[in-house]
Amino acid sequence: MNGWCGRLLAVDLSSGKIWVESLKQELLQAYLGGRGLGVRLLRDSYHLDPFASEIPLVFAVGPLCGTPAPTAARLAVVSRSPLTGTIYDCSAGGRFAWRLKAAGFDAVRISGQSTSPKVLAITPQGGELLPATELWGQPIAETVQALSGRGSVAAIGPAGENRVLFGNIMMGEGNAVGRGGLGAVMGAKQLKAITVDGDRRYDVADRPRFDQARKDIMRLFRASPVIFGDLGIAEYGTPALVDLMAQRRMAPTENFRKTVFSRSDKYSGPAIRQAYQPKKDGCYGCPIQCKKSTREGVPLPEYETVSHFGALNGVDDLRSIVQSNTICNQMGMDTISAAVTLATWGELRGTFLRADELAPLLRDIAFRRGDGDLLDLGSARLAAQKGQPNLSMSVKGLELPAYDPRGAYGMALAYCTSNRGGCHLRAYPISHEILRKPVATDRFSFAGKARIIKIAEDTNATIDSLVACKFSFFGASLEEYGELLSATTGCEYDPQHLKSIGERIYLTERFYNQQNGFTAAADQLPERFFVEPGSSGEGIEVPPIDRQRFAEEMDKYYRMRGLTPEGRFADADFLERQP
Repeated sequence: MNGWCGRLLAVDLSSGKIWVESLKQELLQAYLGGRGLGVRLLRDSYHLDPFASEIPLVFAVGPLCGTPAPTAARLAVVSRSPLTGTIYDCSAGGRFAWRLKAAGFDAVRISGQSTSPKVLAITPQGGELLPATELWGQPIAETVQALSGRGSVAAIGPAGENRVLFGNIMMGEGNAVGRGGLGAVMGAKQLKAITVDGDRRYDVADRPRFDQARKDIMRLFRASPVIFGDLGIAEYGTPALVDLMAQRRMAPTENFRKTVFSRSDKYSGPAIRQAYQPKKDGCYGCPIQCKKSTREGVPLPEYETVSHFGALNGVDDLRSIVQSNTICNQMGMDTISAAVTLATWGELRGTFLRADELAPLLRDIAFRRGDGDLLDLGSARLAAQKGQPNLSMSVKGLELPAYDPRGAYGMALAYCTSNRGGCHLRAYPISHEILRKPVATDRFSFAGKARIIKIAEDTNATIDSLVACKFSFFGASLEEYGELLSATTGCEYDPQHLKSIGERIYLTERFYNQQNGFTAAADQLPERFFVEPGSSGEGIEVPPIDRQRFAEEMDKYYRMRGLTPEGRFADADFLERQP
């Protein structure tokens, strides 16, 4: 079988048993890998509580991993989120995915709960559970260093150990399985870290076809203004978006009360370059190298992080923002949820935090002490406990990222239709509404947006299952990656076939969520965006979102998905008809 190993490593932490299971080729062809495979593997357990012993935590790579396919050295981690209650996947790059594939596995399924802290060490021969009591309580860097002789490391920090609801999983190279609290799921299982090493090499079914497809993709990368052009993702990293969002007047500021922060130039891409002279960094084998790190190798923050620890909290101190990012990485916490929760706290108190207050409060959250023992619940539960649930800028309990929905109506829809909650990456209509040239003039219109979101969600579900980086699709498309996949596996995949796979994955997730009690009421923006305007000026008006037009476009979206007007499945046997 080309492209897949056909093997899954099963781990039961309660009994300590580890064994290898076969994965049928038909299943792999139908769900590809990554997000899709992980979601399929949760079919019998999606209803379990996120902290239940029996619920699986799945790590899954894609069929292009282990080949020279651009940006494919990635994996997805899938379970149920303790922050949102939704079925959740999150992807990350680094070397871990490549080494998992090199060990001969498409996926690792971890269930059960250990009675003491453990490390799971994976090799081509299988897995072994090692004691980790001395590592429990240690930050990420010390944990990775202690395990450095065992290949690549995925670990949790104190936040995951203490079940902070937005605790994450960190890869040893600094990449994060960042959102939704899957690090807390790992912590509840008392699994401190996973190591993996392997040396297996993979061939592809049709090398000339593969090489041509890769050549075509690289040509498109070089021609992309977003990847290598004047928008500067490769040059400045994602903080290149700071200035762009300021120009569009859609930078969330002071807990989304405003949409412009006059001092955002203090932490923009050029400001970071001037202050740190960063070196390029990135995932294993990636030609884009969008990440940036200090000369000492410390990862520098991404756009969402600089914007939310900056404008969202009314802070312009770059050193404080970088320090906050480093603390979150070492403690193992999602920077977006952490920053939004701090901003919610600031609005609840009537005063936002000073720059020098961020770091100590973030540490308190990780260890659940003082005020941190309330903030660790995330913004939705924090605001609800304080009697002002409307101050949490979240959808389905997931804090919104750094694109104000009043500035791009496709994003307003995408936050609500996302199965995992307020996420920009399920559809990422910013690529259509903001990044394309000439700049779209319809970003303040809902016309046609339901169709755009539906197609983008299906496409991105496929991308997350390949598992490829979404930045690739600022240049390439499913046509080129379909060629890569066909050449790798020897099975034909055209773009329409791939989109149908993505649609199956999306609908499966939504069905899981529906069965877990989610209704159309969860597909809703916070009230602020319907009643308060953004920061108009410089010839740009940022009015509140028209509630009626929003509702009309959501109705269109439900119809396109084959759902009822209440956003539900009319067919109760949906799962039984899926592979």
